[in-house]
Amino acid sequence: MICAPHNSNHRWLILILLAGTVFTSCTVGPKYKPPVVPAPPAFKETPSFKEGAPQMSPDGTLWKLAKPQDADSRGRWWEVYEEPELNELEERLNSSNQTIAQAYQNFMAARALVRVARSNYYPTVTVNPSYSRTSSSGNLGPSGGPPGTPRNLTTENFTFPFEASWEPDVWGRVRNSVRQAANQAQLSAADLANTRLLQQANLATYYFEIRGQDSLIALYERTVEAYRNSLELTETLYRTGIDGEQPVAQADLNLQTAQSSLTNLRIARAQFEHAIAVLTGEFPSSLSVPVKELAIPAPIIPPGVPSELLERRPDIAAAERTMAAANALIGVQTAAFYPSFSITAQAGLQSNSIGNWLQWPSRFFSVGPSAALTLFDAGARRATLASYQAQYEADAAAYRQTVLTAVQQTEDALAQQRYLAEQLVQQQAAIQAAQRYLDLAMTRFRTGLDPYLDVSTAETSLLQERQAFINLRVSQMTSNVQLIEALGGGWNRDQLPSEKDVAAK
Repeated sequence: MICAPHNSNHRWLILILLAGTVFTSCTVGPKYKPPVVPAPPAFKETPSFKEGAPQMSPDGTLWKLAKPQDADSRGRWWEVYEEPELNELEERLNSSNQTIAQAYQNFMAARALVRVARSNYYPTVTVNPSYSRTSSSGNLGPSGGPPGTPRNLTTENFTFPFEASWEPDVWGRVRNSVRQAANQAQLSAADLANTRLLQQANLATYYFEIRGQDSLIALYERTVEAYRNSLELTETLYRTGIDGEQPVAQADLNLQTAQSSLTNLRIARAQFEHAIAVLTGEFPSSLSVPVKELAIPAPIIPPGVPSELLERRPDIAAAERTMAAANALIGVQTAAFYPSFSITAQAGLQSNSIGNWLQWPSRFFSVGPSAALTLFDAGARRATLASYQAQYEADAAAYRQTVLTAVQQTEDALAQQRYLAEQLVQQQAAIQAAQRYLDLAMTRFRTGLDPYLDVSTAETSLLQERQAFINLRVSQMTSNVQLIEALGGGWNRDQLPSEKDVAAK
């Protein structure tokens, strides 16, 4: 074995380190450019209203021109409804919802993986102290001696080695790995924001469903009382011989049917209340939502322009970060086509006696560079690279589809708001017509001109029209929540942590 002079080793090591420093400025792979998706200049279903102009709501009150961005800085979009109970429930959800907690821990795990990737920038140093005691067989005889001559040889070995290895990031493999992990962490952060928005919207939806059930329960309680009065009237007419037994049976049927429907409404209310309890991280037995009819007007939510969705929707941000991570993987795989370099070093203390183990003459060391290049792999690297490139194109298509879906959801919610407002006005007219029909039928029945069947039909029609109006009001409020959710719920891309932020401890 021929060894170079001591000073020569140092010169070669310095040259290798300098070369590694120079080459680390080179990064192979495609440069990522955020995708450009052309958006229409305006939403097709944008409602027509002027800033500050009063708009008439179906119940005769004024619309409230709400600006969710007033609460955007704090992310409390639900405050536009001015419902104290809803505000309290949303705060409890933000702190106790287990789905949000799971998404948060997934984000923390993704952040930790960024630090794992960054650790490859630095050398790896290990220590492996060992002790061994070896005794040879006495029947082997001394070297060169006659067989059978007893001899026992015992040796001890004390070793305290340090090993260091470092692979310079010549082609940007580590940098692309760090970038990919950071993009994945940003993706997880966007998923967390999207999960939080989804859970908040679900809670608001369930809240207005409960308020709708309270209104329906109140309607049916009044209806049951009216049907009970009708039953008493028909019984009185039957006892006095003015009318027959058939109106009594019809009135009793109406009463029993209304009571059954009332019970069913209470079942639905209980289920919505249980769902809210789970969303807020509690057992259903520990939460009660007070009874309160749905009375607030639906606020008008300015949608802005479609291009703003790219900055306001966390799911769009997540889709874009997925593309960025896929692009970084292409760079990682591209580096596999180039040679890799590494520097390994070993130093420590070694002795066959514990007495002089830690003395200076017991030292040893070795250091040297190495290079590796794959010459033949039957196309495995190219196939892997092609797979990553195809995945990037698939993620690009998914991103464009996410943008299209976001615009569609916003258009759907805007259309619902516009047409539900028209339908509510029409439904109010239907209620007035049903009430007039009932009044006429009751008058003709009391005067003996028409049978009670006409009154029963008119009562059923009025109940159905009133029930339809309440259901439409619930649909209006829930679609209002869906519109805010489709617009991002006050989230903005500026809230997405940077690559530097996700790598911080």
